[in-house]
Amino acid sequence: MGRSTWAYLGSYSLSLLGNGVASVLFPLLVLAKTGDILAVGILASVTTAVAAVVGVLAGVLVDLVNRRTVSIISDVLSAGSVAAVPVVDALWGLNLTWFIVLGVVGAFGDMPGMTARETLLPRLVQLDQNGAPGALDRLVGVRESLSGALVLIGPGLGGLLVWLVGVSSTALFITAGMSAAAALLSFAMSPEAGHITRTAGSSARVGVRTVFVDLVAGWRFLVGHRLVLGASLLTAVFIAVIAALQATIMPAYFTSEKLPEFSGFAIMGIAVGSLFSAGLYAATVGKVSRRTWFVIGMVGIGVGFTVIGLLAAPWLVLCAAVFIGLTSGPMSAVLGVATIEATPDQMRGRVLGAQNALMLAAPALTSAPIAAIASGSGLEAAGIGIAVVMVLTVIVALSAPAFRSLDGLEPAAEAEG
Repeated sequence: MGRSTWAYLGSYSLSLLGNGVASVLFPLLVLAKTGDILAVGILASVTTAVAAVVGVLAGVLVDLVNRRTVSIISDVLSAGSVAAVPVVDALWGLNLTWFIVLGVVGAFGDMPGMTARETLLPRLVQLDQNGAPGALDRLVGVRESLSGALVLIGPGLGGLLVWLVGVSSTALFITAGMSAAAALLSFAMSPEAGHITRTAGSSARVGVRTVFVDLVAGWRFLVGHRLVLGASLLTAVFIAVIAALQATIMPAYFTSEKLPEFSGFAIMGIAVGSLFSAGLYAATVGKVSRRTWFVIGMVGIGVGFTVIGLLAAPWLVLCAAVFIGLTSGPMSAVLGVATIEATPDQMRGRVLGAQNALMLAAPALTSAPIAAIASGSGLEAAGIGIAVVMVLTVIVALSAPAFRSLDGLEPAAEAEG
């Protein structure tokens, strides 16, 4: 890997690590400052909703402006919004309004940055590895391994900070520093990494009508391309079910078993499994077909969620979580690479932005219904409901024609966008 790729991975890691630390510090700080658990939920709902909207608009921006530049500005904006929290706390004192305002500002930095980093990958492969066969698969596999590791390390570091300094807003300066360092490291990437391929006659016009037309074009491509749409819906279902488990079923089940700490361990088990399997995927590019990894992942998801849904024993639930991570990690990488390859470069920001918005919105469709089933019919019924949903999803995905040609994809033709 070349300098730009190493800089990309370092910047990506610092940004994700900072988000992991903030995911622990922010809820605790909101609770400490407001004394109201409802405030935590309100903040999460508002910022998630804003992030979903920003995610859609971010795709247009990423297709108009150099993607390296967008990534840098996004990290700077994220760093500023986080660093402002302890400053506001010292000058005026924090309340729910301040948390919402600063959280919304942070969403305007996080979502464009997330989308920009996704769209940088193909160009990095061209610059540093001359588009070598399998290079994109390996880079995505390495990035997924890093993601799995940082999902564990980030919250752990956040917990360590709380243990060392308590629930203090000043600890957020560390998170802001990580985002700022991510921005600085991005400068080590070649500006060419963020270059946008434009079709003849196209321009970077900016205006309300242009934004609207570009948004429609991005969503039309997503909905009209069977593979991209299938990958988007499949990932959204997976994220939505994980969110429902994390928010409702796991805490309630392990609390009833007098093992509340296992709730976090179960979700962590998925991350641990993904960490190892994504690395295995990167090491076996060209040796194991994408379709094989896809089938392994879907079968593993079906079996794993069925075991979890039965809620037979705590140790079985933990083992099933790790099994899901081990089998689904390579599948997630396959879907990510397939989406990138299937999407024309000049539309990649809009399509991936739409996907990110869909991923953020998906949990809202499952968390409340699953909680209602658990409350009205019991945890067992809710668990079985999740198992049924995932088994049906597996059956549909394995039989869908869109996922049968994962190994025969050609680079996307440059389309008008």
